Amino acid sequence: MTLGRGTASARVGMFPPFDLLERGDEPARAFLAQAAEAGIDHVCCGDHVSFAGTGFDGLVQATALTLLHPTLPIYSGVYLLPLRHPVLVARQLADISRLAPRRLIFGVGVGGEDRREVAICGVDPATRGLRMNECLTIVRQLLTGTAVTFHGKFFDLDDAVIAPPPAAAIPIIIGGRSDAAIRRAGRLGDGWLGIWVSPRRFADAVAMAAQEAARTGRPDPPARHGMQVWCGLADSKEAARACLAPAMQAFYQLPFERFERYCPYGTADDVAEFLTPYLDAGCTEFNLIPQSPDHGQAVAGTTAVKRLLART
Repeated sequence: MTLGRGTASARVGMFPPFDLLERGDEPARAFLAQAAEAGIDHVCCGDHVSFAGTGFDGLVQATALTLLHPTLPIYSGVYLLPLRHPVLVARQLADISRLAPRRLIFGVGVGGEDRREVAICGVDPATRGLRMNECLTIVRQLLTGTAVTFHGKFFDLDDAVIAPPPAAAIPIIIGGRSDAAIRRAGRLGDGWLGIWVSPRRFADAVAMAAQEAARTGRPDPPARHGMQVWCGLADSKEAARACLAPAMQAFYQLPFERFERYCPYGTADDVAEFLTPYLDAGCTEFNLIPQSPDHGQAVAGTTAVKRLLART
């Protein structure tokens, strides 16, 4: 199946420095203001309960970021929804929407890099997909503000209500590389978020999500498809790789070579050239995780990538 270009001007967001919120309010505000003034479309935050013992709750981060800047949208990429109770998550989402209307993009995933993280939350890792299906069904219904009765394998609800509901629908983007995750996006998501996939696999995923939406009779097939991309941005390929490789090795405790073919590095032109085929595959937005000699260069590089992609 051949797909046309998803958009002439893809949205481009970025992850701020991972320790941004620990630096204090003023440095965080200054960074977010710099990103907004540069034209970054959104800032991102991850989520872990206990990834090898460490973590930072994604919705706590999202709330803090919305309060530190008045307009920037926040993209959770991705929140480990199956580790939480869906009623409590719906309450949190509704509250964030009250504090920062129309500014949250709720990316979700099942996790999996550290199975112990799943287990210590009282969740059997083998059930994550099924729990995700139930969580998404419940959360989506609760966010409409209507009473929800649901009896599934993991959750039982009678006339549950979360009020007031969000003034506008919160986009729910479903991450994951497996066919099951892509089909889940087709049934229950507003889009799919890929990572570590080729442009060809991305195009196949877009088609698969549309087919699943049609199979289940959805009148509004998902269309907000994105890619999460670690990248190195510097004045040369050598300098960019020197920033990217150690950061990824420290984070994942794996050799950089395991990821290198999916992680562009170099100048903004190099990174934009790598990303352009994903536009042709149906990608509408990128969440960059830029590694640069300094944070100002990361913002400037991300902005340059966005500008270059808009010209393709």
